[in-house]
Amino acid sequence: MSFSLNPASFFSLFLFSLSFLSLPGRTSSLPVVGITYTHEHDRDHDRDHDHDRTGPNYVVSTLHSLRLSAVRLPESDPSVVRDFSYSNISLLLNIPNSLIPAIASNRSNALRWLYHHVIPFYPRSKVSTISVGNDILDNSFDLADFLLPAMRNVHLGLRDLGIHKISVSTTFSFINIMTTSFPPSAAEFQEPAAELLIKPLLQFLDDTNSSFLINLYPYNVYRLNSEIPIGFALFQQHPFNYRDDATTGVRYRNLFDMMVDSLISAMAVAGHENIPVIVTETGWPSSGDASEMDASPAYAEMYINGLVSHLSSSLGTPLRREGVAEAYIYELFDRETRQGTESGRRWGIMYPNLTKKYNIAFSGSDTTGYRVKMAGGLFTIFALWLLQ
Repeated sequence: MSFSLNPASFFSLFLFSLSFLSLPGRTSSLPVVGITYTHEHDRDHDRDHDHDRTGPNYVVSTLHSLRLSAVRLPESDPSVVRDFSYSNISLLLNIPNSLIPAIASNRSNALRWLYHHVIPFYPRSKVSTISVGNDILDNSFDLADFLLPAMRNVHLGLRDLGIHKISVSTTFSFINIMTTSFPPSAAEFQEPAAELLIKPLLQFLDDTNSSFLINLYPYNVYRLNSEIPIGFALFQQHPFNYRDDATTGVRYRNLFDMMVDSLISAMAVAGHENIPVIVTETGWPSSGDASEMDASPAYAEMYINGLVSHLSSSLGTPLRREGVAEAYIYELFDRETRQGTESGRRWGIMYPNLTKKYNIAFSGSDTTGYRVKMAGGLFTIFALWLLQ
């Protein structure tokens, strides 16, 4: 699908944007919006923990001021888990990929990790979910045979300790496990991972009432497909901004929903359509390398505001009325170093000195303000388009 916009049609686009302001607000329970927080120990090695402005002592109060109630901790440092005690902020912890074989081999290794990272702090620190590994299929299939045994050992370890309210799952990357993002009705899990790993893992999630965790970046899919309109990726609402799934007759008005429903369709094909979905990472970079013209502060702010507005709308997705259960924005702070091809990207919503990069209301109480921002975002896209 191609996208074009001329000045004559922009007025009708603006009128549609104004009509969007009158849509009804939320009426049911909403997805939890959280954030990813990484405390960079190498960078802060010589800093006093109490005066490190990116450290947990400052971060907890910052999250409260932003009215964020959930945090994902990729490194799950015990000192950081401890500092969230009595904060009433739920935590999604992560077990490193490197520990998966050892935890798979013996439940005592799972218990050792739990005794170090969870037991001293729980339930004062509200641990809700443990992800056993993150995107293990990114570079190789070597860990696939160990993943499910490791998850079972962590789950059974929690039960041995009398803990029943922490769920166990693992995190995948959308691009590494899905065959396609459009149309969602045609989406399936990639082979050989689908048959050898994902289908038995889905059964485990069903049996334990756990969620499917997914790193989902519309930015990456947008960059791979030149036919996707930028407004479609940024939640911009106007009459020309849609894609239709001819098989289901469903109309999609943003790329996020299309990707979520692709995952839901793939789970349905595998026989597990009702498993909750948690988006563990999503975001838009404010800067990138020379080839990433759409990595900009304006687009990053539009994406995050659009995401929060959409999740606060109680609209869900076309294939799942309740939508995703949780969504974690990547990430809280800009990081000074990145690995691999993402070395030039900055994803943070704040600078390390705690200065806000964007004006974002996470509480969901100012949905009218969100809609005004989205209407204004159309003008931003239009202005940038004219300058190209």
